[in-house]
Amino acid sequence: MEDTKSLLQIKGIRDGLLVSIDDAPWEQQRSALLTQVDSQPAFFDGARLALDVATQALRVDDLAELRDQLSERGIFLWAVISESPTTEKTAQLLGLATRISKPRPDEARQFSVADLGEESALFLNRTLRSGTRIEFPGHVVVLGDVNPGAEILAEGSVIIWGRLRGMVHAGVKGNAASAICALDLSATQLRIAGEAMTVLESKENPQPEMARIHQDGKIYAELWSAK
Repeated sequence: MEDTKSLLQIKGIRDGLLVSIDDAPWEQQRSALLTQVDSQPAFFDGARLALDVATQALRVDDLAELRDQLSERGIFLWAVISESPTTEKTAQLLGLATRISKPRPDEARQFSVADLGEESALFLNRTLRSGTRIEFPGHVVVLGDVNPGAEILAEGSVIIWGRLRGMVHAGVKGNAASAICALDLSATQLRIAGEAMTVLESKENPQPEMARIHQDGKIYAELWSAK
């Protein structure tokens, strides 16, 4: 089965998420999208989704089925963009928008998966609030805070461009080379591979820090600086 990441491109726009597909058969595209959604339910839950289907010619049954399947997963399909007149008419019949606001170059992404060869990274441009649980088979980058009660579990490293006050577990499958970085490292708990570091107290003048496993097998936090 072809890797779903090669079929889909997902990025944040002003009105939610934009999913762009390639020219593979529609059933394969639909299956790839649902597989991606089911593998990362926390990211897609409650999302507003626009779909760019390029030249795919889709009929009412095609789009209605996908709309219902997304709705069952808590996702609202609100727009379908297409170069096909048939698909555009279908979208209009279903009450879907056929035009969206294009993201500006300086507009931060809310969600994207970057291909790093055999690795991947998930970027989130939002604060993670209490009750949010993020799981990803790669690196995770958060442009925002991680509040108490929020959790991140990543197979790779975790970078927080903000305050880290929740729980983070990097290297969940045993990668002891993973690291956890934050501008304010005041987490309730840090874990890297099989090691844990307990509560870090808030600092009056926090500085960027990196937590990683040292040669003695324990996790230590140190100043995070370019080397």
